[in-house]
Amino acid sequence: MATGYDDAAYATGEPDEPARSQGVSRQGELLELPEPGQRTVTVAGVQDPVARVLLDSPVPHLDRTFDYLVPAALAQQALPGTRVMVRFGEQEMRGWIWERGATTTHIGRLSTLRRVVSDLQVLPASSRRLVEAVASRSCGTRSDVIRLAVPARHATTEKKERDKAPLNLPAWEHTSSSEQSWHPYDGGEEFLRRLADGEAPRVVWSALPAQPGPHQARLSGGDGRPVAVVEPWQVCLARAVQATLVSSRSVVVVVSTTHQAETLAAWLGRELEGEPVVVLSAEHGPARRYRAFLTLLLGRARVVVGTRAAAFAPVHRLGLAAVWDDGDNRLEEPHAPYSHTRTVLALRSTLEGAGLLIGGFSRSVEAQSLVEQGWCQSLVAPRHVVRNVVPRVEVPGPAELDREGASGAARIPSLAHRALRRALQDGPVLVQVPRAGYAPLVACARCRSAAHCSSCGGPLAMDHLGRTSCRWCARTVGQWDCPECGGHGLRMATIGSTRTGEELGRAFPGVPVVVSGAREAHGVVDEVDATPRLVIATPGAEPVAEGGYRAVLLLDGGALSSRPDLGAASEALRQWSNAVALAAPSARTVLLGGPDPVAAQGLVRWDQAGFARRELLERAELRLPPAWRVARLDGPVRGVESLLAQADADGFEVLGPVAPPPVHGQVPPGVARALVRAPLSRGRALATMLGVRLRDRSARREEPVRVELDPTRLW
Repeated sequence: MATGYDDAAYATGEPDEPARSQGVSRQGELLELPEPGQRTVTVAGVQDPVARVLLDSPVPHLDRTFDYLVPAALAQQALPGTRVMVRFGEQEMRGWIWERGATTTHIGRLSTLRRVVSDLQVLPASSRRLVEAVASRSCGTRSDVIRLAVPARHATTEKKERDKAPLNLPAWEHTSSSEQSWHPYDGGEEFLRRLADGEAPRVVWSALPAQPGPHQARLSGGDGRPVAVVEPWQVCLARAVQATLVSSRSVVVVVSTTHQAETLAAWLGRELEGEPVVVLSAEHGPARRYRAFLTLLLGRARVVVGTRAAAFAPVHRLGLAAVWDDGDNRLEEPHAPYSHTRTVLALRSTLEGAGLLIGGFSRSVEAQSLVEQGWCQSLVAPRHVVRNVVPRVEVPGPAELDREGASGAARIPSLAHRALRRALQDGPVLVQVPRAGYAPLVACARCRSAAHCSSCGGPLAMDHLGRTSCRWCARTVGQWDCPECGGHGLRMATIGSTRTGEELGRAFPGVPVVVSGAREAHGVVDEVDATPRLVIATPGAEPVAEGGYRAVLLLDGGALSSRPDLGAASEALRQWSNAVALAAPSARTVLLGGPDPVAAQGLVRWDQAGFARRELLERAELRLPPAWRVARLDGPVRGVESLLAQADADGFEVLGPVAPPPVHGQVPPGVARALVRAPLSRGRALATMLGVRLRDRSARREEPVRVELDPTRLW
């Protein structure tokens, strides 16, 4: 396996040369513009009268700066990082001043800036460097990255925020007591000290589960007396934030959802009394989001918690960039250039000399790859600490299930019922179900073939009233005929959370049942009290229980861990670990449903880092990301084949093309998918080659090809 990130994405964070100093030949080769063509431009009373403007356009061949003349009337407003309007061809376009200079390579007369939208520098120098680095690594355009980083302008909000008086932020002092939260982790106290001293440590943190209150996990000394408390991860994060504030630096924390961001911000606000904490999320609407953005840009807050876009938050003097549960797919950007929050924060920590904290109860393979290459330090607790605080996890084998008799073959065997019955005497129990709904999949009652919609080919599902409908087109199905055997009856092929709650409600009469999930009528339940109840939830929708759950039941383990997807077992382990972390230390966890044995063993031993290490080694043998850099190409057959031919000529490995996966049961005609891969030592060369070819295709007005680097799903 490679032992270093040659790809400057992480090693140095240096992007490719600015586009303005390069041209693209008709053959797609990078050509340096001749230096002798430069000429000096002078305007009376204006220093550096040439504004190099990046157009707000996703077109690849326009991802370069264009020179415009700055008139004297706009000289004090047209600063680097401001929004402007320019004339480009026959139309007016928005753009960003990337830099100012005194020379130009343009031969003719320079056009003049039309107007400055706002003299506020919403793209400071640090943000522009980050935009360039992200675009370079992900083979995208800078305007696409800016669209993710900078919210739309809200003029009324901007005026109100700029008129506010400056805010005096509190000064923080380092105390040794703040390091106690990190005492259970090897190297945790040193991590806090380095942050307080203004250094830039980079760690991947495997957090321990802990519950506040009487059920909080405690570590015992040799005489049996409690000598330390395992704090919840929010408290540990607050101490890391506080240590960073001691060095008068700022903190960016990214989580998966807006609700998580608001909850964590409230927690940090209580722990950091007097320090303003800003929540930045695209779901908050244009005015609120822009207000939070300006609060950070104007230096009125040093701590920001948010979703994906918060990774670009314009804080002053970044000291710590943190992401929690980086394996969550909601941290992957669905829009071009498809960058992951973990990648953005890693780039930013390098460019700005800041610390990096990648934390979670589980560990992603991508985070483990940073550890294996020596770029990050692994922050874990010793094994004796893990054994003391992690709830016991059981995975019944065939012998144990056989001893249960006929119930051993059931979805919920009698041993699970006994565990739930005992736990319900003390408090709530959690049952995690991987599928939402009543019966997400149905099949022919005669031949057991999966039932599909006759209109679109989508899978059929059944609700609690027995009505059958298509999950893709939502058509209600009345009379259904099996194309295999001609049967008309349907049976449930899989069971969802709603049906599971119904079955357990009958098995435990008199016990309240709560079903939590995004598809439920009442949505996701945030928290439950300590009274006995059955909580049925899909992954990610588990409520927090007061004092922790007294038992956790993980159902249908094979449905999560044995899917034919890259990283299915790793994702299953992450979801199981997050559920176990909600349990009280004395709770019992039972994993059922034929889970992947390696992932199940990682959960039993609570060794997510070891599982990620093993998964990384397997991917290195198969030449898959993150051990190798891989680009997925989607587009017209001729366009994909053209890129593959160039990649093959340049010495990259090529797989495909093949037909893409069907969309709503149909494969789009004339479309192909392929992979191009390279070792990490040639990662930058791969991104550069693809970027050049995409710009060349754009200049020729050819059909675009979608390129995604380092995808989490390959096919």
